[in-house]
Amino acid sequence: MAEGSTPVLALEAVTLTLPSAAGPVNILRGVDLAVAPGERLAVIGPSGSGKSSLIAVGAGLEQPTSGAVRLFGQDLARLDEDGRARLRRGRAALVFQAFHLLPDMTAEENVATPLEIAGAREALTTARQWLGRVGLSGRLTHYPHQLSGGEQQRVALARALAARPALLFADEPTGNLDSRTAAIVADLMFDLVAEAGAALVMVTHDPVLAERADRLVRMADGQIETRTIEA
Repeated sequence: MAEGSTPVLALEAVTLTLPSAAGPVNILRGVDLAVAPGERLAVIGPSGSGKSSLIAVGAGLEQPTSGAVRLFGQDLARLDEDGRARLRRGRAALVFQAFHLLPDMTAEENVATPLEIAGAREALTTARQWLGRVGLSGRLTHYPHQLSGGEQQRVALARALAARPALLFADEPTGNLDSRTAAIVADLMFDLVAEAGAALVMVTHDPVLAERADRLVRMADGQIETRTIEA
């Protein structure tokens, strides 16, 4: 990280413990992590190692048991749920493996609705432009059930990036796609993130996709170790 720059995301001694029938489960155990503006970070590791929980805590969707989480320099513990949502709006976006499109809305409506909620002007025009950028100009009025998995993920990517966030969280963004479609979606994601100068925090099981990042965070048993990818 450049000297003097403020991380877009910082976790300090973060723990996450959740209840279960067998007793408390330690999901995250003393995680320290900082993500620089514009940095592309891949989070890898076996299933159950805490990767998705790391994103949930970092994005303010889950509150840690202890430790500090700062998003764009703001301590999330000082914000209520509405405050965390306002902080994310327009500055942080999320893409998930399961797409999470609204089934009763068309592709253009799925992209435009968050923009309208944020008060953006010409939201529908912006949505159409972004769907064109991800190759879906001919699918604007199609509903999710009329789209392939790859097309749905491209709609989700357009929705996430249309507000030009400074940070994109991506949780297994190609996990539900075949290898050819996954490569197309990955190329779009990296190209658009680079163009926007946004940071990327990406959970993936795909080693080829992970190697495209600037840095790898390898997780095991709720803890992380970091290595920088050599150019």
